[in-house]
Amino acid sequence: MKTMLSGIKPSGQLHLGSYIGAIKQFVTYQEDYHMFVFIANLHCITLPITPAELTDNLRDCLAFYLACGLDPERSTIFLQTDVKEHAQLGFILSCQTYLGELNRMTQYKDKAQGKNRNDVLTAGFYTYPTLMAADILLYNADYVPVGDDQKQHVELTRDIAERVNKRFGQIFSVPEPVITKVGARIMALDNPAKKMSKSEHNTKGTIFLKDEPAAIRKKVMSAVTDMVNKVSYDPVNQPGISNLLTIYAALEGITPQEAEAKFSSLQYGAFKSAVADRIIEEFAPIQARYREIVGSGDLDRILAKGAEKARPIAAGTLKTIQKAIGLDIF
Repeated sequence: MKTMLSGIKPSGQLHLGSYIGAIKQFVTYQEDYHMFVFIANLHCITLPITPAELTDNLRDCLAFYLACGLDPERSTIFLQTDVKEHAQLGFILSCQTYLGELNRMTQYKDKAQGKNRNDVLTAGFYTYPTLMAADILLYNADYVPVGDDQKQHVELTRDIAERVNKRFGQIFSVPEPVITKVGARIMALDNPAKKMSKSEHNTKGTIFLKDEPAAIRKKVMSAVTDMVNKVSYDPVNQPGISNLLTIYAALEGITPQEAEAKFSSLQYGAFKSAVADRIIEEFAPIQARYREIVGSGDLDRILAKGAEKARPIAAGTLKTIQKAIGLDIF
């Protein structure tokens, strides 16, 4: 069975984009792959976050993993910091990565152009792509499901793996990115030119997994559309409507074009109401299961079991590369 690995950086509350683009996919993939799904808590501290907020986000991330259908019997679910090899291999790989490669990372370039970059940007934010490479290569993952904005990081991981293999022998598998066909990039409801984000201060454009039905409906009904007044999938000329069609299609397991055919005769208000209904319907059992899980006391046990499964594999990979590059004496 092939190995697949991915994780979420819960630097904010999980939202509809997290669900469609990541968690929903993880649940499907666990049927066919040896699935490693971790919570990327080290990545959360590359930018400022309060301890209380971080702790809440991590707990919620695990609870929603389980509520959405990830099964700890079929998937290895763990906290990144519970497997110390992630950080150690991350440093080793940073020594195999060129500054020019890190300078080209889109997320770094975007943040580096901000007004407060010198006060906010950390060395950890600059080098986190090498930690991400370690996350993947520790488990010799064959496939990595990512959003299209993260594909660049998997490409860097491939370059690093191939470089290490050429210099020191065959150590790492070279992973392939897997991008979902529908919903890889869910946009903000209030600004369809921007990706839906868990870190936006203005939450009007983001539907969170914990949002109540009334809040979900209000956000969808307030979504930015256009003056065309025709429900059609045209991301260039009708980005807002196209985003709502993508959301509906991803939840239904159909294409945006099929969703368009279903709603093409409706006015925008009726169409938005149908999209809101579908999101609320999707979230209802997830939120009910989330409440059960949070109150169950099982979260610590599940993380401990996942780390116990992950550690021997990670330790074996780290031992192999340390020996290959001359770090181990005996």
